[in-house]
Amino acid sequence: MVNADNLAVRLAADRARADATLERLFAERPAPSPRLEAAMRHGVLVGGKRLRPVLVYAVGRALGADETALDAPAAALELIHAYSLVHDDLPAMDDDDLRRGQPTVHRAYDEATAILAGDALQALAFEVLATTAHPRLPAMIATLARAAGRDGMVAGQALDLAAVGGHPDVTALATMHRHKTGALIRAAVRLGGLVAVAEDDPRLAALERYAEAIGLAFQVHDDVLDVTGDTATLGKASGADAARDKPTYPSLLGLEGARARAAELVDEGVAALAPLGDAAAPLAALARYMIERDH
Repeated sequence: MVNADNLAVRLAADRARADATLERLFAERPAPSPRLEAAMRHGVLVGGKRLRPVLVYAVGRALGADETALDAPAAALELIHAYSLVHDDLPAMDDDDLRRGQPTVHRAYDEATAILAGDALQALAFEVLATTAHPRLPAMIATLARAAGRDGMVAGQALDLAAVGGHPDVTALATMHRHKTGALIRAAVRLGGLVAVAEDDPRLAALERYAEAIGLAFQVHDDVLDVTGDTATLGKASGADAARDKPTYPSLLGLEGARARAAELVDEGVAALAPLGDAAAPLAALARYMIERDH
């Protein structure tokens, strides 16, 4: 059993490790364009829960991986996530002014610089992963590429844009979120696993089921927070989904129905961890954190 205090300490340590790895990526090389460099740093180093790196570290440790070997995939995933947020906030997408309690990149700099910063963050993610020595490196790169692209996060964003003002049912909403948010969460779990064990290890299949469930639970809870949270705590505008007429779990199931669905999904995810035995306790605690966080 992992209590709340132990989880908080572990989360803080993993976030600090991810931040230090990301900081080194910028500190260890010269910047041909200082403005681009500053925008990239603003997009990735200013705040953030670091949930995806935390999952990489937690899964890798559960399967016996050395933490040093987990640094590159953890950083690569956070760079992809950061690029997606920079582009998601653009005027052509959600046109947001606030992210992580700070002006969005296109507001802090300008739209063209934000586009280039997102592009550069994505490229840096693959550079970081591709220059890491590991016997399963091709499978790791393929995992990240599928999660980030036309079959994953980008597809989810396209579905999200198409759904504005529409009336999808719960199944269609789940499909959108499994791509937009869930794809990178599944990639985090798989990458942490691939660092530690072979592709045919049966525990990876169990972890896939875990990731599928908690990825959707995370987004359901995000929808709830958009209704119940405040801008100062969330670090972004609350009520934004309703203002844009976006379909959400609370709009389809009601607030209590959405909360109940998130809890069901967490239970499914925790149950999937049975093949990992006692090593799964930190992952179960992380699953519960997904729907207890306030931002």
